[in-house]
Parts: sequence; structure tokens; C-alpha cells
Amino acid sequence: MSSVIETITPVTHDLGAFEVRRALPARSRTMVGPFVFVDQFGPAILPTGSGMDVRPHPHIGLATVTWLFEGAIGHRDSLGSDAVIRPGQVNLMTAGRGIVHSERSPQDERNAGAHLYGMQTWLALPDGREEIAPAFEAQRDLPIVSGDGARATVIMGSLWGETAPTTVHAATIYADIVLEAGGTIPIEAEADERAVMLVGGEASLDGGALAPYALVVLAPGAALTLGSQRGGRVMLLGGEAFATRRHVWWNFVSSSPERLRAAADDWREGRFPLVPGDAEEFIPIPQKPNTVSYP
Repeated sequence: MSSVIETITPVTHDLGAFEVRRALPARSRTMVGPFVFVDQFGPAILPTGSGMDVRPHPHIGLATVTWLFEGAIGHRDSLGSDAVIRPGQVNLMTAGRGIVHSERSPQDERNAGAHLYGMQTWLALPDGREEIAPAFEAQRDLPIVSGDGARATVIMGSLWGETAPTTVHAATIYADIVLEAGGTIPIEAEADERAVMLVGGEASLDGGALAPYALVVLAPGAALTLGSQRGGRVMLLGGEAFATRRHVWWNFVSSSPERLRAAADDWREGRFPLVPGDAEEFIPIPQKPNTVSYP
């Protein structure tokens, strides 16, 4: 399709009970708009009694966005936030100059067999805002656009005439689109950079089939139609193109490689704040992290 710049096949990490598919950063592309990291996980049901346990770890220079299709994840952070993420709610954690958080399955999920199915994305903070104060918000009252066999939740930004209440630090679009059999929806062309990812069922873009979990980067300005013959679910993401490069190393994002090294030293030396209620464990600095930007 001439309307497609490239298709990125994610790297799949098998974590035993479930799989995580990482589309960004990739060798060919490190960002789509402000999105500098795109993970899709599940669907999976974990064994009864077990759950997700991501120990406390730090971030700088980014905002994490957690969106679930199924299940629940408990979030705690060094600001004292204590929230449970469920489908229909977006959790936005702005790291700025530094934050620490943990993600664990709630006890009721463990008792029933925890469901894990959703998206974890990072948004790079724009120039002049990389070191803002950390913050956390959970938004539940998100606009929904329905029609022509499609139902789209606007998670961030403005789409189809609706605007989400979620804070944006740079111009951002993010939406969860559920298509019925025979459903269609236009993909608006205003954003500098856009991409779609099929996360369930089947769907096509202007008649061209989408491969499951591939991140399909769209040409700027191209007016496109998303459709499905049998029903499917597609994520739309993007926003403004950054003029300056962002570097990624482990959980840190910055326009300055020196700032990444300083953050690693700060975590190694215990200079980040603790997470109230979850301060006994932590993830140590890896010698070779899975998440890095490419030269």
C-alpha cells in the first residue's frame, strides 16, 4: 500500500505465562510521534494464585501509558499513588525528572487466574519538558465514537471530533478501535506521524490486510479507511514529530546520553525515591538492557 511507509514486525519476548511483543524502538524506526516505546502483551490467563509482579523500577524523561483490554494491574509509585488499572481506564504516569513505580496483579485477579491483555506505551517528553515534576493520573471518562459498525475510545488527544481529558505533553493521538463484522472507520490524517496495530481478530486498511501485532506506519496526510469483514480490534497511535532525537536506555529516555548515564548512576546508588507500600524489592540495573535506541 502506497499509504504505508513501513511495517514493523515486533520482537516477541516469551515470559513463560504470557508473551510481550515490542514494536518500538526498532532498528528502522525509534519513534512514531511522541511514542518511543510500544509493547503489546497477552491475551493470557495466568495459573491460579500467580500474577504479574514487576518490582519497583525508575523512569525519567517520559510518560508511561497503560491501557488494558482484559484483566487488572495494581500500580504504586514514589508519589504515593495507589491505583488499580482496569479496562476502559487509562493510567498516565509522567516521570519527568524521575519517578519509581511497581506493577503487580491484585489479589482478586490472582485468586481467579489473572488475565493479562493490553498495551504499555511510553511517550517521550518534548524539548523543554523532559525534567518536569513527576505526576500520575487515571482517566475513566473517555469519549467514545460509534457508527458504521465501529466503536472507538479516544484515549489521548483529539480524534473524530472528540477530545480525551488525558494530559498530553506533546500533540498526541491514541485510540482503541473495535470493529464489528463489516464495520469501517476513517483514519484521520491531521497528525504528523501515525501508525496502527491489529491486536485482535482481523482488519484491513484500504482493503489491504493487517498482520496481527505488526506496527503499520502510515504516510503523512493519507486519508485511509479501516475495516473488518469478521470483526477486529486495532490501536491507532501517533502525534507530532520530534525535531530532536530521543535516546532510550533501559527505563530511561532523554535527548542527552549523559542524562541517561546520570540516571543509571542515581538508581545504582539509591538516589531515587522509594515506593510507599512496595519498598522491599527493586529491579537492579541490567548489564545489557532489552530496551535501547539504535545508533
